[in-house]
Amino acid sequence: MNKMQLWMRMRDSFWFLPTVYSLLALVVVTMTNTIDTFLVPVITDNVPSTFFLSKSTASSMYGSLITAVLTMTTISFSTIMVVLTTYTTQFSPRTLQDFMKSRVTQHVLGVFSFGFVFTLINLFLLGSSSKKEFLGPFFTVLVAIICLGFFILFIHHSSRFLQVNSLIGKIRGDASALIANTFREKEYKEAVEWDEQEIAKWEDKEPYVIKAKQSGYLQGIEIKSLLTYARNHDVLFAAVFRTGDYIQKGAPLFYYWEKNETEEETDVEAATDYVLVGNERTDVQDIEFSIQKLVEIAVRAISPGINDPHTAVNCINRIGSLMAELASVHRPVRYYADRDDELRFMMEPKKFRDYLYKGFYQIRLYGKQDLTVMDAMLEGLYKIAIVHHGHIKEETWEFAKYIIESTDTDEMHEIDYDRFYETCKKMADECGKELPLERVTGGRPAI
Repeated sequence: MNKMQLWMRMRDSFWFLPTVYSLLALVVVTMTNTIDTFLVPVITDNVPSTFFLSKSTASSMYGSLITAVLTMTTISFSTIMVVLTTYTTQFSPRTLQDFMKSRVTQHVLGVFSFGFVFTLINLFLLGSSSKKEFLGPFFTVLVAIICLGFFILFIHHSSRFLQVNSLIGKIRGDASALIANTFREKEYKEAVEWDEQEIAKWEDKEPYVIKAKQSGYLQGIEIKSLLTYARNHDVLFAAVFRTGDYIQKGAPLFYYWEKNETEEETDVEAATDYVLVGNERTDVQDIEFSIQKLVEIAVRAISPGINDPHTAVNCINRIGSLMAELASVHRPVRYYADRDDELRFMMEPKKFRDYLYKGFYQIRLYGKQDLTVMDAMLEGLYKIAIVHHGHIKEETWEFAKYIIESTDTDEMHEIDYDRFYETCKKMADECGKELPLERVTGGRPAI
């Protein structure tokens, strides 16, 4: 298991932090028992008697606290199930990851695990103890109060997660952080273009194939480690798939070329260890997937069963904001070099128009009868166009034109049409293009 796989499993699992907290409880119990054994007899006369309890009182209190912690844990798990059910039925099954990986959720369960283990072991040790006074119950009360505080925090946290606007805002924030991380300065060299003659020298040789060992979604690639591996074996890798694609077992995953050809093929099958393949897409390196979650919330919001166009507009606004942010840093990086500036890895990049299409085409398909939705998409594209120039503005206009021509204006009332026309004209004027609509007063408007 590579580092990325280990980190993702720890991040998304419910068992990791509770296990850590439970082990920590064992350490704290040992410390508490040591204090009761060696320190309490010395400080009994100098500490108020309020801090000490008799064996019978401590036993009764431990039993009550164990019940209380278990009750809070049960309610918390019930709340988690309610949240997961709501996410699945009303938002999108893909958004379950956001709640599952929430550190607040995992820390709350961890604190409850700590409280239960701490109290239970103290009760167990209490039965075999011959001491008359104990300081441990005082610490147990503090643990119970902390558990109560975390329980209140969890209820507040869950109620906020159930609010669709909070969820949309969180997804947008996570996607923004992912964009910044994807296009930040790396320890290795990334390039949009490379010396074609150098590439031709590699590709003149017969390529070898590395096949996928399992089916699933390509969740991420450890590029830095892969470059080091390629440098050590003096080969050039070319990826067949991109992050987010579905891979079939036995299909080509990499092509590779050896710089110094030998009679025997270099064994580089271990390169697959630097590729993370799983049962579902994740937002570790997949910007498109983060946008897709907003798209699915928007599409569900405009479905006849829910009919909540304002939530859809909220999603569209966040998608437009992400697109504008992405456009400011996006580079179609295709080539990756090692620390010696030797080309070691090639992967087809995703173009900005690919993100535009994935971000809006489904909303256009299901919302083309809703003027509010179509108008919001054009407003989002307009906000991208006003802050960017060159090919970004050109691609934004092409997609805006695609939306305009897809809108059913034949059945629009004149008032609706005028509003839509003004939004379209604003977009066309910003891009310096001719609007494919006519202003019509009276009668049926036409494209």
